[in-house]
Amino acid sequence: MRVPANLGRLLLAVWLILFGLLTAPFLKISFAYSGDVLAVLAIVAGVLLLMER
Repeated sequence: MRVPANLGRLLLAVWLILFGLLTAPFLKISFAYSGDVLAVLAIVAGVLLLMER
């Protein structure tokens, strides 16, 4: 399985979409451990962007 060259940007895009959906007051969407999932996703995306993957 090949890892895409822009995996960091892809994870950043996913994080931004999830963050927007989970924090929008008019949508009222949430799930258990959503903060933990967003934190881990942000860390992984940040590391991959720093590594320029």
